[in-house]
Amino acid sequence: MKQVDLLLKNTESLVFDNDTNHLKKVSVDIAVLDGKILDIGSPLQYAARETLDLKGLCVLPGVIDSQVHFREPGMTHKEDIESGTRAAILGGVTSIFEMPNTNPSTTTQEAFEHKLSLARQRAHCHYAFFMGASADNAQHLHTYENLPHCSGIKIFLGASFGSLLVDDDAVFEHVMKNGRRRLTIHSEDEARMRARKHIAEEAAHPRAHPLWRDEESAMISTRKSIALAKKYNRPVHMLHISSSEEMQFLAQNKDIASVEILPQFLTLSSPECYERLGTLAQQNPPIRDQRHMEHLWKAVLNGTVDVIGSDHAPHTLEEKNKPYPQSPSGFPGVQTLLPIMLNHVHQQRLSLEHLTRLVTENPRRLFGVQNKGRIQIGYDADFTIVDLKKEKEITNKWIASKCGYTPFDGMKVTGWPTHTILKGKVVMQDDVVKLESTGEPIQFA
Repeated sequence: MKQVDLLLKNTESLVFDNDTNHLKKVSVDIAVLDGKILDIGSPLQYAARETLDLKGLCVLPGVIDSQVHFREPGMTHKEDIESGTRAAILGGVTSIFEMPNTNPSTTTQEAFEHKLSLARQRAHCHYAFFMGASADNAQHLHTYENLPHCSGIKIFLGASFGSLLVDDDAVFEHVMKNGRRRLTIHSEDEARMRARKHIAEEAAHPRAHPLWRDEESAMISTRKSIALAKKYNRPVHMLHISSSEEMQFLAQNKDIASVEILPQFLTLSSPECYERLGTLAQQNPPIRDQRHMEHLWKAVLNGTVDVIGSDHAPHTLEEKNKPYPQSPSGFPGVQTLLPIMLNHVHQQRLSLEHLTRLVTENPRRLFGVQNKGRIQIGYDADFTIVDLKKEKEITNKWIASKCGYTPFDGMKVTGWPTHTILKGKVVMQDDVVKLESTGEPIQFA
C-alpha cells in the first residue's frame, strides 16, 4: 500500500469544481504527499504517517489574508513578522500579503529583500510582500512588481506618511501606467481630509472620525482611480471600501476593479462602536453608520465584493489611548477575520461557500497566487479546518498580536478554526501552535 505523509479522513471539504467554476461541499478523504495534495476521494486507502479523523469538521482551502500590516522593520514594538504570523495561524490563516508602510518603507528592491530575509525561518504562515509606490520609484515599478514573492504594488492616495503618500495626480498617473499587474489602492483624498481635519480636532472624540474622513473623501479618490485605470487599461484592487456610494459606483466598474471589504465594516457601526470602544474602533477609512453597513452587505451578496481582508494594523494600547485625533488609526484583525465571518455564516448572512471564495479562490485568481487557494490535486496542501458549531468567546487573552487587544473582546461567536495545516503539516490545533516557523514565501504566476 502506497504511503503518504498525511491522510484527512471523513471530511466535509469545499472543493473547487472546474466544470461549474464553483466551490462545492463534498464528503471525501484527502491524501497529502511532499506538501502537495496527492489524491481526493472516498474512501482512500493509503498507509499514512499521520491520519486525522475530521468527522463533524469542515475543511476549507487555506485562508489567504491579502491585507496585513506587521510593522517590521521599524515599528516592532507594535508587531513583528513572528508575532503577526503566529496570530494568523491561530486564526486559521495560512497565507498573508504584508503591506509596505514600515520604516523604512518597502519602496526599493533592497528593502523588499530585507523583509524576505526577516521572514525566513520566523514566519508561522506563508508570506508575500507588497512593494510601495512613491514619486521616487515610479519608473522602476514595472520591474519591482515582478520580483519573486511580490504580491504587487500598493499605492496610498491618503492616510500614509513620507514618500508612500501619493497625493500628486501626476505621480499617480505615472504609477498607473508603469506596470501591468493589478494595482492595489488605499483610496482617500488627502487634500479633502486635510481641509476637514478641524472637524476631528473640534470634536475631540472618535465619533467624529467618519465625519472628518467622510464618504466624499473616499469617492473623490475612487472616481479618480477608476478613470485612470480605464485610461491605461490597468486592473485595480480597491481596498477596504467603506461607503455605500463607492460600492454602487464600483459595481458599475467591475470590468477594471476588484473590491475588498473588511469584517469590521460588516460587524461594527457608528456611532455605537465609537461610544463603546473609543479609539479602539478608529481606523482609516472609518467604520461608518448602519446605512452604509446595509449597503456593504448587499455588495457582498450581489458579487460586487471580491475579497475579504483583515487590514490587520495594530498599535499599542498606550498609542491608542492618546487623545483623539492624535491617536493612530488601525487595530489587529488577522486572528479574528475567520471567527467573525464564520459567525456571520452561522447567522445566515452569507453561505460558507461564498465566504470561502472571498478568502481563497478570489485572492488566488486576482493576484496570480500559484498552487494555493484550492483543494485540488497538485495544489499545496494548505488547509483551514473549522468547526461550524463550536461556540467560543473572542478575548484579549487569546490575541497573539503584541498589542494584546481586539475590538471584538467579549464577543461570542459560533464557528471556529480548529486546525491550520501548511503543506501537509499541522501547525495549529485547538488554539495551540504545534509547529513553529514553517511558513514559506508565496509564488506568483
